[in-house]
Amino acid sequence: MTQRSRKSDPRESATRNGATSAELEESGLGGFLRSLLAGIPWSESASEESLFSLPQPRGRAIAIHNPHGRTLVSGEERDDIEVKLLKHARAESAGAAQATLAAIRVNSSENTSSLELEVEIPSRWNRYGSANLELRVPRDLEVAVTAANGKVSLKGLRCCVHAHSSNGSVKISDVIGDLDISTSNAKISCVSTRGQLVARSSNGKIEIGGHSGSLDAATSNGLIRAKLDRVGDGGVVLTTSNGRIVLELPEDVDAEVDVRVDNGVIHNSLALNGQTRMTTGRVRGRLGRGGIPIKLRTSNGMISLR
Repeated sequence: MTQRSRKSDPRESATRNGATSAELEESGLGGFLRSLLAGIPWSESASEESLFSLPQPRGRAIAIHNPHGRTLVSGEERDDIEVKLLKHARAESAGAAQATLAAIRVNSSENTSSLELEVEIPSRWNRYGSANLELRVPRDLEVAVTAANGKVSLKGLRCCVHAHSSNGSVKISDVIGDLDISTSNAKISCVSTRGQLVARSSNGKIEIGGHSGSLDAATSNGLIRAKLDRVGDGGVVLTTSNGRIVLELPEDVDAEVDVRVDNGVIHNSLALNGQTRMTTGRVRGRLGRGGIPIKLRTSNGMISLR
């Protein structure tokens, strides 16, 4: 019987030595990539979640400062404050990512007026940290949130609300109490709110739905859309430099209406008593018995009054 000689396959010898060819290839590629990425900023990441509670502050108010990350506050029927913290870090190595993660912390302090919660995140050019906060608080707690880079969401509260974000949207829902909302470069959204509402955005649209009370909203570049269930004694003032304004009013409103457009058109579907329409792009008139001021202004855009 003739025996044929067969050239050994390197992959088989590797298998006989305890490692498959796939494992060797993966090890070689993985090692190459790890060596290539070593030291590159943000190449490694780490995350950690924790849960803790705090007693209700004596001043019945809480102020939250979060420089990087989302902040969500929900009002509930409870006597304490529950805080869920999700930390995330990226750095040039696994060890550096873990060190950055450990350095992210929430500091709390209480004075006679409020409880202060401040997220501390280390700052280095080659490392990045963020913290997402979810708080469940008593409904009647006054809440103030300041965020530099992150979304803010507040809901279910029955007290005054203050929310400011430099680069992140602000969303408010189911809140009864005066509201002071502002953002520099993002959207403001308010749904099912009641009270005196002040909203400011530099470069973002403002959308108000189902609000009861006075309204003062202004943005430099963006749409303002508002639907009111009831108009408060303070009236309505909507102003934008470059954008459209849409206002929907409830029936049986007593108000003095003043609408002005510099470069645009005015669409009015309401019957105004004593209406005057000027060629300069201005409409004035009275709804019902008059009294409450409603002022709408845009430099470049259209205004719709319904």
